[in-house]
Amino acid sequence: MADLARDIRLAVDTGKVALGYREVVKSISGSEAKAVVVASKGKKSMIDDITHMCNVAGIKVIKFDEGSMELGIICGKPYSVNAIAIIDQGNSNILNENY
Repeated sequence: MADLARDIRLAVDTGKVALGYREVVKSISGSEAKAVVVASKGKKSMIDDITHMCNVAGIKVIKFDEGSMELGIICGKPYSVNAIAIIDQGNSNILNENY
């Protein structure tokens, strides 16, 4: 999981991402998202909605095996983050790896 966490942090720092449910939904429906990372231990209804939208749109879904608080910490935020849309991967390899 360390590689995924590193790639998430690199994408947040050097690329373009959307954090949180509303922003992720906007990026999926606006066809901006190339991949979406969801916290496995986050709010189940939100995760199910996002996963369904990604499946319909053909967007890669990456399951982060920790909770939303840990995902927020990796993103450098002092709050929980249930999902992240990767719009531009920056210097990370998150779109090229099989997570």
